[in-house]
Amino acid sequence: MINFKRAAFAIAATTCMALPALSQDHTMRISTWLPPSHGINTEIFAGLIEMMEEATDGAVTGELVSGLAPPPAQMDLVQDGAADMAIIFHGYQPGRFVGTQLIELPGYQGNAEAASVAYWRVYEEHLAALEEHRGVKLIALNTHGPGQMHLREAASSLGDLNGLKTRIGGGVAGNVGAQVGLVGINVPAPQVYETLDSGAADAVAMNVGERIGFKLNEVAPVLFEMPGGFYRGSFAIIMSQETFDGLPADIQTKLDTVFGEAASRMAGAAWDLSDKLAYDAMGDGTTTVTASAEDQAAFATIAETVKAEILGELDAAGIDAEAAYQMVVDEMAAN
Repeated sequence: MINFKRAAFAIAATTCMALPALSQDHTMRISTWLPPSHGINTEIFAGLIEMMEEATDGAVTGELVSGLAPPPAQMDLVQDGAADMAIIFHGYQPGRFVGTQLIELPGYQGNAEAASVAYWRVYEEHLAALEEHRGVKLIALNTHGPGQMHLREAASSLGDLNGLKTRIGGGVAGNVGAQVGLVGINVPAPQVYETLDSGAADAVAMNVGERIGFKLNEVAPVLFEMPGGFYRGSFAIIMSQETFDGLPADIQTKLDTVFGEAASRMAGAAWDLSDKLAYDAMGDGTTTVTASAEDQAAFATIAETVKAEILGELDAAGIDAEAAYQMVVDEMAAN
């Protein structure tokens, strides 16, 4: 069920009407670029605030602030000190992140919680050396559930997707889209509804939970599903290093008990919840098409091609890509 307490908090906070911190010592300004009722606000940020409050006995809390910067500028926003914390989608900044593409590959078996925990562990073992989040404190890494295709018109096969004008968020989804034959449209997530409604796009690649988060049921009545997904999306929750360094040493230590794997697990579980709620909310107005066995086999070939591309990029960056990839697979199987 939706956490209505969290939802009410997020709606108030994103309109800059968050409750005052009362007896709190440190209130983190958390930048959000999502709609007030989106799960990132109502579950992930709200969950993170609860974790910080519990870990520090109420000494640290947070409030959501919207409209500070567009999605691609969130990391710069935190680095500049205009916000204390934010969530970033790595695919919005082409060329800036390489290692983060590892978790976005199609073909992983498991839910978002397992993937997010695996992501953090593989980051610590392999990806941290890339220092791709330098300048900020990395709080959590997470990925949404399997990315699927949401269409304005009917489609019965993988071939029907060829040539469709499709909003693709970036990252590995772009590599997959090129192989499938999609005509990519680069539009930030908050503009997806208008883009589909106007006919500027025929489809959007997103996780199923966004049928609620961005009201896709109203503008994309067809859900074309590839078992295991076409891709996943990579996110990071970040904090101003200056803000963190300015906290008392004991508070820093307490926060570090919930930052990292614990926060990553919480965020992944929230993505799983959003998918579940979206599936539960689908009515007669939504047509779900599952890729045929033939199309699944064809996509498996595409997935191997994309995997080779991305692992090649990681190798070139100095990462043992095959070992990192196998660790994701093994960790997801163990969770």
